Amino acid sequence: MSLVLDPAAQDLLFREARTANTFTDEPVTEEQVQAIYDLVKYGPTAFNQSPLRITLVRSPEARERLVKHMAEGNQPKTASAPLVAILSADNEFHEELPQLFPHFPQAKDAFFSERPVREQAAGLNAALQAAYFIVGVRAAGLAAGPMTGFDFAGVQKEFLDDEHTPLMIVNIGKPGENAWFPRSPRLEFEQVVTTV
Repeated sequence: MSLVLDPAAQDLLFREARTANTFTDEPVTEEQVQAIYDLVKYGPTAFNQSPLRITLVRSPEARERLVKHMAEGNQPKTASAPLVAILSADNEFHEELPQLFPHFPQAKDAFFSERPVREQAAGLNAALQAAYFIVGVRAAGLAAGPMTGFDFAGVQKEFLDDEHTPLMIVNIGKPGENAWFPRSPRLEFEQVVTTV
């Protein structure tokens, strides 16, 4: 095999990792979330724009407000996960570009002055960061349960503002009893890679 990452780490991050559907009641600490972010913030985005924003749902009141926006099948696991994160794209990410892209601070206005351009860039790059976040959760020895089965407009109105577009909800914690569905098939290399 030509991967340099330890096989156990490969399993932890990819081969053995799956979407968790049940969790134990062991809490996820602020320190764990900080460690996850401190790792995944280094993943690349275009212009280093880093548009992902994370809203941690910790209080029982906020959890109840969120659960009502989840699809019926996602409600029980969101209600019982130790921690839930709302991942969103900041459509005003360009305001941070002078700090994040200091060698070309004019990028803020040269490329991202129009809202539709920002929304497209924020959506793509925040989704990329959301994938890093899921892998980071796994690297912390936790399980992630990412979901898009929810009322996007309702979650935006309840928890965000017009400048933030929800991308996904991620349940986070130690996997519980019967946490995994059977692994679904994957496409083979020949089915997805073309050489020209």
